[in-house]
Amino acid sequence: MKSAAAEPARLSGIVIELSAAIAAVTDESPKILMVRPPDTAARAGLPCGPFDPTGHRTLEEGLRTWVNEQTGLALGYVEQLYTFGNKFRDPQERAGGPRPVSVGYLALVRETEVKSSAKADWVDWYRHFPWEDWRKGAPAVLDSLISPRLLAWRDEARGPERQRRRDRIVLAFGMEGAAWDNERVLERYELLYEAGLVFEASFDSGRKVEPGLVAAQMVTGAALTKDHRRILATALGRLRAKIKYRPVIFEVMPPTFTLFQLQRAIEALAGGPLHKQNFRRLVANEGLVEPTGHMSVQTGGRPAELFRFRREVVHERPAPGVRLPVRVRKQ
Repeated sequence: MKSAAAEPARLSGIVIELSAAIAAVTDESPKILMVRPPDTAARAGLPCGPFDPTGHRTLEEGLRTWVNEQTGLALGYVEQLYTFGNKFRDPQERAGGPRPVSVGYLALVRETEVKSSAKADWVDWYRHFPWEDWRKGAPAVLDSLISPRLLAWRDEARGPERQRRRDRIVLAFGMEGAAWDNERVLERYELLYEAGLVFEASFDSGRKVEPGLVAAQMVTGAALTKDHRRILATALGRLRAKIKYRPVIFEVMPPTFTLFQLQRAIEALAGGPLHKQNFRRLVANEGLVEPTGHMSVQTGGRPAELFRFRREVVHERPAPGVRLPVRVRKQ
């Protein structure tokens, strides 16, 4: 039986870390805010910092404090995602330091210049997940590298494990005639991690990998520090799901916008094209926006009508989102 005195000692080896996936859309590009540590050799990561139980009244307050300190941003929309605590995800733990347990958050903002001494930059979301962007069709990396490597990984297993891997691959990557589900971002990343196809897998294991896998990791997205790419995958999947039943898309839109700009922003986050006529019909029928009475002359063509988010819709229906399915080709 463990003594009560041993429990605080065990807990003293754990630190709670607060991490923010801050998303925006600019010029039809989905952006995420990254922070680079002073050590230029270290990998970039999400804005994050430890929870101070005496100085932070709540976890969210602590998160907002760290984000403001590191990026200069005062966050608006924030929601908690998940708690991450994989062993040895942090090099400091590997060196004998405390084990971090990270509470991940999703935040939505309109892109603005970061005002901080920290090296914070907006980067394209798909730089870290190139297989998730279907706006111009199936990403080439799927057929050229990911599918063959995953099938080889499946065939390395025997018995029930082989069938389990096969089922996971089919479901996550839409193979064998199955549909591609744009919300399964984390499941796809986890599969690539287990198959050794992302850099974080070899780094976390501390083992050398075959040259072929090293080459594969070079084209499966930019790595992030600790398990921040796992947090980011969770955030992208959550956001794609939430767009369908909550008007969160307007958190990243300017106060006024054209319907074309709204469609492109949704496509950027959802990772696939929307049918123009169906999209506009849905927006009109669902009462998500209302005309401003003004026209935009910055469209490069004919002036386009400007709209704004109709806030009354959140009181009229329990799930006022953009429920149109994103069109992507089956593999």
